[in-house]
Amino acid sequence: MNMKNVLLPVFYLPPISWFSAFLDAENEILFEQFESFPKQTYRNRTNIYGANGKLSLIIPIAHNNKREFKNIEISYTEDWRKLHWKSIKTAYQSSPYFEFYEDKFRKIFDLKEKNLLDFNLKSLEIIQQILKTEKAHSLNIEYIKNPEELNLRESFSAKNPSEFEMNEYYQTFSDKLGFLKDLSILDLICNKGPESLTYIKNIKQSY
Repeated sequence: MNMKNVLLPVFYLPPISWFSAFLDAENEILFEQFESFPKQTYRNRTNIYGANGKLSLIIPIAHNNKREFKNIEISYTEDWRKLHWKSIKTAYQSSPYFEFYEDKFRKIFDLKEKNLLDFNLKSLEIIQQILKTEKAHSLNIEYIKNPEELNLRESFSAKNPSEFEMNEYYQTFSDKLGFLKDLSILDLICNKGPESLTYIKNIKQSY
């Protein structure tokens, strides 16, 4: 197997397409921690399927004039964890597998990390437990504008439609509003359960 070195951004409950890159057996994963924090990306937001369609859950950032991603701090002025958890429960409690994974999901919203990077990494550990995967990864040691690795820092846009090809699957509100592709990994897990990994492996990658 020819291994590829892949530089990935660290997201909050990442979209399904991100997992297709992260879990690809041929990809050696390096996480980007030194980039200048870009706004309006999946680094601090995730999209779920709410009763009225796509719903973005955003982690508020503390304004401390720090720019490097590893130093970005989370704001706890509002109880966003309670709000996000409530939105996720409302969106998925009637999905086939929510009940089965609820206790593990809950642990994500019990985390109180100071930094966004740590929160995202600990959430990823919990998602890996749910998916029964143990994908290794490491963190980069400096920012390189044009890295040697396959650079996926900007490959997953929170603003534009996903370029990844995915098969439709049944979603809680898809009867009413149609299929929404490439939502948070939570959407896939709640609706496909143990079949989630197989689904991820069948995604046609666009990078």
